[in-house]
Amino acid sequence: MLTKFVKFSVCFILFSGNETACKIATYGLTANLQLYLTERFNMGTVQATNVSNIFSGTTNFAPLVGAFIADAYWGRFTTLVYGCFASLLGMVILTLSASVPHLKPPTCSTANQQLGDCTSPTKLQESVLYISFVFLVIGYGGVMPCSLPFGMDQFDRASKRDEKGLKSFFNWYYATTTGAVFLSLTVFVYIQESVSWPLGYGIPAGIMILSIIIFFVGTRLYIYVPPSGSIFSSLARVVVASIRKRKLELPCPDDVRQQELQLYSPPSTSSHTLKLPLTSQLKFFNKAAIVTEGDINSDGEPVKKWSLCSVQEVEELKCLIKIIPIWLSGIVSFVIMVQSVNFSFFQAALMDRNLGPHFQIPIASAGAISYVALTVFVLIYDRFLVPMITKITKIEGGITLLQRQAIGIVIFSAAMVVSGIVEHRRRETALSHGGTSGISPMSVFWLAPQLILMGIGEAFNAVGQIEFYNTQFPDYMLTIAASVFYCTQGGATYLSTLMVNVVNSITGKNGKTPWLDDNFNIGKLDYFYYLVAIMGVLNLAYFLVCAHYYRYKAIQIEDDDNDDEDQSAKEVINNKVY
Repeated sequence: MLTKFVKFSVCFILFSGNETACKIATYGLTANLQLYLTERFNMGTVQATNVSNIFSGTTNFAPLVGAFIADAYWGRFTTLVYGCFASLLGMVILTLSASVPHLKPPTCSTANQQLGDCTSPTKLQESVLYISFVFLVIGYGGVMPCSLPFGMDQFDRASKRDEKGLKSFFNWYYATTTGAVFLSLTVFVYIQESVSWPLGYGIPAGIMILSIIIFFVGTRLYIYVPPSGSIFSSLARVVVASIRKRKLELPCPDDVRQQELQLYSPPSTSSHTLKLPLTSQLKFFNKAAIVTEGDINSDGEPVKKWSLCSVQEVEELKCLIKIIPIWLSGIVSFVIMVQSVNFSFFQAALMDRNLGPHFQIPIASAGAISYVALTVFVLIYDRFLVPMITKITKIEGGITLLQRQAIGIVIFSAAMVVSGIVEHRRRETALSHGGTSGISPMSVFWLAPQLILMGIGEAFNAVGQIEFYNTQFPDYMLTIAASVFYCTQGGATYLSTLMVNVVNSITGKNGKTPWLDDNFNIGKLDYFYYLVAIMGVLNLAYFLVCAHYYRYKAIQIEDDDNDDEDQSAKEVINNKVY
């Protein structure tokens, strides 16, 4: 037992070290990308925004492709390795484009930038830049969907002891992510803006090399889960088989336990897949497991796999279907986060950012307040609040995953109300100190309340989403589950853009000033914040309805409170409501 514990501890430390270093490197390169494109690559604001948005959206959807490859063909470790080296190659190329004079356009003065009289990048220079983006996207698609599931592979999820550790793992995993973002928005942004771009990009590349070395140190200790082959064919077979047997009657319709005994339910063939018991939800699909004459051959295997499916395959399809409504709510929640990040950036640019007589806070660093709040709260929540709440609720983790997400939505909505109040005051003081082009004398730290609320809300909702997807998806699709979180962010990015365009189109009719005018001193950003808050309330109502009808995935758990590793597994049917 000691050897197993030591081995797991070493694996966890190595994995966490790699993860932290990898994220610091990745976010250190992308945190200030839009400014780099305008200041050093002489792109116009519109072109730089479009390039940045396309890059951001693509990186968020790339993990879905990487997840499919990992689960079906390569496995998580191999995909991680390729992803790490692709990221490193992209970082090196981007650093070269910022360092080598022939790979970047001549520096343009501020006066010429305002006049639009700057030398545009050549085709070669743009090509090198975009090639670096391609490798970064490939790397992101390989690393991001596999890192969390690979860390989960080091746990025995059929063990109660490891199940408790897994809940803390999700909190610490997200804390390291936000810590990396914080460093990117402070240290690296400062180096890039105030020291040099080559150094600001070269340091993350060096950290990436360190992360790869750390990762490879543990290759002999890691637990490796082999790929499962085609990950969608079994889902399609359940749909086809249930349609073919739609006219058959389910045995024992009022007793799901007895019904399972009469359906096709062979033992699990993989030690890494937890067996799922039959449930009564979406029971139409249960018909896919009805055994009729001639369905099974002499060795107990289905004669036609598109006519008979196992209970395990049926329940895996149900897991996916039940998650979809919750996932849609998650996209709306992330829209609120995206709008807060985007517009607090512009608010900070129009406020007093001086910290003492000799230092001015970089605009991008203002958002770091949110990540500090998130990281600190996650640590407090995991170490102190969870044990206290668990004693009261008797629920592992203190509250359920859906309750955690709901609390986050409430806090997001409150943050938007606070944002509207602060913005109203900022605009008033700006207009009274310089008119429509004025800078508010309000300190940028007046944004702290809304950013702190957003950080705490993210600690509840975003971390809750990560754990929800990674525990409720079928076991053989854990990499897909991790990629869904990034797809949620990508979808929210595009939906946020659509929302901004629609709001501006409607409010700017008949020659009126739109709410989100380029000049925020004459716009109505506070009204927009209130609109987003209302959207959050509607999302909460929708989420509560979905959560009420949701039933958590049932699993088989080993009772290992004592150290008897041979103790038989006992079935736990998880029918928690909300």
